[in-house]
Amino acid sequence: MNRIKQKLQEDKKILSIYFSAGYPNLNDTVQIIQDLEKSDVDLIEIGLPFSDPLADGPTIQASSTAALKNGMNTALLFEQLEDIRKTVSIPLILMGYFNPVLQYGVEEFCAKCEEIGIDGIILPDLPLDVYQEEYEAIFKKHGLINVFLITPQTSDERIKAIDSASDGFIYMVSSASTTGAKQGFGNEQSDYFERIAHMNLNNPQIVGFGISNADTFEQATQKAKGAIIGSAFIKHLTENGVDGIGDFVKQIR
Repeated sequence: MNRIKQKLQEDKKILSIYFSAGYPNLNDTVQIIQDLEKSDVDLIEIGLPFSDPLADGPTIQASSTAALKNGMNTALLFEQLEDIRKTVSIPLILMGYFNPVLQYGVEEFCAKCEEIGIDGIILPDLPLDVYQEEYEAIFKKHGLINVFLITPQTSDERIKAIDSASDGFIYMVSSASTTGAKQGFGNEQSDYFERIAHMNLNNPQIVGFGISNADTFEQATQKAKGAIIGSAFIKHLTENGVDGIGDFVKQIR
């Protein structure tokens, strides 16, 4: 069974951490992954740095830009992760934009993910219909879960279509904005969380955007299976490097 599916079956709230590969230093990627697993994180989203990250807020944009300047690219990331399954058993997801995947070659990209032991991919700018028509068979051939995003503005009809096409979890964007840490969620987000919970979807939801501490993690996971922390963790890396990752995670739960 895919590692993501196994993890989702556990009776616990899922904590997923996102970071940009190649940041803060080019060769930090593997150590960050290893330290996150030792800190009992449940999922890791490894960001593929891209020059035009439309959905990302200033913190993630800055880390992505720095990673590119450090020399990070798709081929190098695959090289860094070549032996990752010798030391890490946690589910790993690559998150980025479709352009680098297309440049690498979709079939080649998915085959390399399978070879390394990547479990899923998140590509926010790959439309559902395009994925289903052109790429779904390739993803499934290589055992990869494709994770789709929904927002408060996504219609019930489209959410149901995404649920039908999903085979892992749904990435539930907390608000129609770019990524970034927030102090808490307002009534609009609470209503949205409630609305999705009442839809009784087949796939569990993991909330992203705006999760930064124990309070926002708790709020986000009252109705959802888990939550994703990105900007707050990258801020920690900016200020501390790869030191104190365990301390950061302990502050969340």
